[in-house]
Amino acid sequence: MCLAIPGRIKSINEQKDGYMRMGKVELGGIVKEINLQLVPDAEVNDYVLVHVGVAISIVDEEEAKSSLEFLKQMDELDELYNSSEEAEMSKEERVKQGDAIISKMMS
Repeated sequence: MCLAIPGRIKSINEQKDGYMRMGKVELGGIVKEINLQLVPDAEVNDYVLVHVGVAISIVDEEEAKSSLEFLKQMDELDELYNSSEEAEMSKEERVKQGDAIISKMMS
């Protein structure tokens, strides 16, 4: 299933003479390099909605946290955990990790 996942921008990197705007975005505890070209007004610590590696809109923090909680409940965050270390984690370990991440974001 293709989903847009909310994430918080950790850093922004202008590339190719300002043409390509990329950033490190934390998505459910995983940091990925994301294209920020469609959200030129987004700044560090803003929450964005990410679909297939591209931030498509800016969302408020409350909406982002609510969406992450919903995705966790629906077991849709598993695709984020695709590194070899994370792939070896049991479902229970991933659930605990997801709970910890969401608790941290909610506090």
